[in-house]
Amino acid sequence: MKRTLRQAQRWLYLIHRWIGIATCLLFAMWFFSGVVMMYVGFPALTEAERRNLLPVIDGRQVRLSPGDALAAAGLTAWPRALRLEMMHDEPVYRITGWDHARLTVSARDGRRIEGIDAATAIAIVRRVTDAPPVSAAPEERDQWSVTARYDPLRPFHLVALNDPAGTELYVSARTGEIALDTARSERFWNWLGAVPHWIYPTVLRAKAVLWRDVVLWLSGPAIIVAVTGIWIGIQRLRPQRRYKNGAMSPYRGWMLWHHWAGVVGSLFLLAWIVSGWLSMNPNSWFTGRNTDAAALQRYAGHTAVDFPLPSIPLADAVELRFLWVGGAPLVLQHRRDGSVMAAPILSGEAVFAAAAHLLPEARPVMQQVIAEEDDYWYSHHNQRLFPVLRIGFDDADGTWFHIDPLSGDILGRLDDSRRSYRWLFNALHSFDFRFLLRWRPAWDILLWSMSIVGLAMSVSGVVIGWRHLRRKLRRRQVQVSD
Repeated sequence: MKRTLRQAQRWLYLIHRWIGIATCLLFAMWFFSGVVMMYVGFPALTEAERRNLLPVIDGRQVRLSPGDALAAAGLTAWPRALRLEMMHDEPVYRITGWDHARLTVSARDGRRIEGIDAATAIAIVRRVTDAPPVSAAPEERDQWSVTARYDPLRPFHLVALNDPAGTELYVSARTGEIALDTARSERFWNWLGAVPHWIYPTVLRAKAVLWRDVVLWLSGPAIIVAVTGIWIGIQRLRPQRRYKNGAMSPYRGWMLWHHWAGVVGSLFLLAWIVSGWLSMNPNSWFTGRNTDAAALQRYAGHTAVDFPLPSIPLADAVELRFLWVGGAPLVLQHRRDGSVMAAPILSGEAVFAAAAHLLPEARPVMQQVIAEEDDYWYSHHNQRLFPVLRIGFDDADGTWFHIDPLSGDILGRLDDSRRSYRWLFNALHSFDFRFLLRWRPAWDILLWSMSIVGLAMSVSGVVIGWRHLRRKLRRRQVQVSD
């Protein structure tokens, strides 16, 4: 038994040493880039930012109704989304199909707009920005537009602005929509933040399945390193029966730094690594967060292309959205300042009645108005809407939906699986516990402290590994020379 235990311990040390040598650089990169990501997110164009880049709608030019626009597009059923906005100096209907395909139809004469050239892209940008565009280069896919969410809009005209921030706007060559904006500082910090942290180079991330497999197979061995390191670190620690020099650790120099950093931050480090691995949803353990098309169609309660358009003043609107909620038409006017006017005004009862059809095989058992943050609806990196409606069902998965009471938009879907994901990933990876976020400096101090401990463990591991490999190489050279 003693021989077996000694052999097992030897293998434990060997596994930790050799996988650690291969992964410590990854650890160091993850801890450093994670700190950057605390303050700089990956480039994205929010809905508020997108609407701020739209001209005020010229209602005098609108000659087609929503139904006419859908007929001109060749549609026979109500789409996923329909909105009216300006494209340069012309009002257009933007149509998103249930397959996420995009169509653009002129609200002036009903023609389908199949694409725009670079000159038009520059004209679109010039109308909504103070800084003059200086160039428009073709771009199919780059580091910031790499994900599949932009596929329906590709290719782009990448329009550079002559402004101090070094802003670049991505204008869809297919639809004329401004899909993304980036700034020089944002791009710089993301090369130190999200890109290395997510293993996100364009050549890899463009192949989503391959990228997912690479991240899983990189983070998996890192978990082994963490678990074996914790076991060794605790085993070698003597808080009571100390070593001859009176120390609790037998190590010195870089090994001492590595030992103590691993012991002090062991649980935090293991939580980060395991939760990061879980974020890739290995074996599809967690369900998706999106609401399926069939549920959205039941919620809308209408499938035909007709839309009774009420007579409403545009009132400086930059976007009109046309929706159905529970079989009733709804028009939303969005302005640049973020204000929204709904016609007619939705009632909470009407929204809950429509939402009851989301899951036809289940009954609603919970209806709440969430006016302040709780564990499942809270602001962190993204600002949440308040108040929000929450409806829960008695299905086997315990599904909840969060709904905007003004627009009727379904903002999120949560079931038992996604609620588990909230604790196993968000809580363990971002430490977005309410008591920490309420006292924000405490959250920053905790994550900075643990990241510094993680860096100390990783950098010391790199040094130790390099010295070990160098000694191995020298011995081999001596053996060869002999």
